[in-house]
Amino acid sequence: MNTPTQLPGFWSRLSLAFGSFFKTVGDAEFAARLRDDQVGPVAAPPAPAPAPAPAPIPTPAPAPAAPVPAPTVLRETTPEAALQLLTLLQREARLIDFANENLAAYADADIGAAARVVHEGCARVLKEHFTIQPVRSEAEGARVTLEEGFDAASVRLTGNVVGKAPFKGTLSHRGWRATDVRLPQLAKEHDASVIAPAEVEL
Repeated sequence: MNTPTQLPGFWSRLSLAFGSFFKTVGDAEFAARLRDDQVGPVAAPPAPAPAPAPAPIPTPAPAPAAPVPAPTVLRETTPEAALQLLTLLQREARLIDFANENLAAYADADIGAAARVVHEGCARVLKEHFTIQPVRSEAEGARVTLEEGFDAASVRLTGNVVGKAPFKGTLSHRGWRATDVRLPQLAKEHDASVIAPAEVEL
């Protein structure tokens, strides 16, 4: 072991300098001890600070849901009134007989004569059991304007329907509305499905 009084000579220092040079270039820990004046081994470099956690991406608020339209309420219908009307049209106008007849075997003159009977009978049923008025009071062919909020159940748009009201157009049909119905009352035991009874001649 060297003591402070045993100092190395020139050639020893030269050899030590060359050795230290190459040792410093090749050994990082040795270079660190040399830099720190041979205090001792350098502590391991501190571990790098952990990378900050990425900021959470805010979740966009859900878009407000579109309002759900109210469900359409369907009314229960009973077939008795429709069957009763068919009964009246058959009795007064022979409508079902006419509709079920094969007209190909008849001449136009014969068909026209039968149609007249059906027409007169149907008109009689409508007049006796219904009050029917036009939906629109204007004459057919008149120019009309339908403002916003018009009753779409009473007026049907046809042709080139584009955009929103007001609509301007020509009245092609006035429409019909039943303002009163006067069907005869039925007995409780009456079978409305029998539109016309079978006939047996004796």
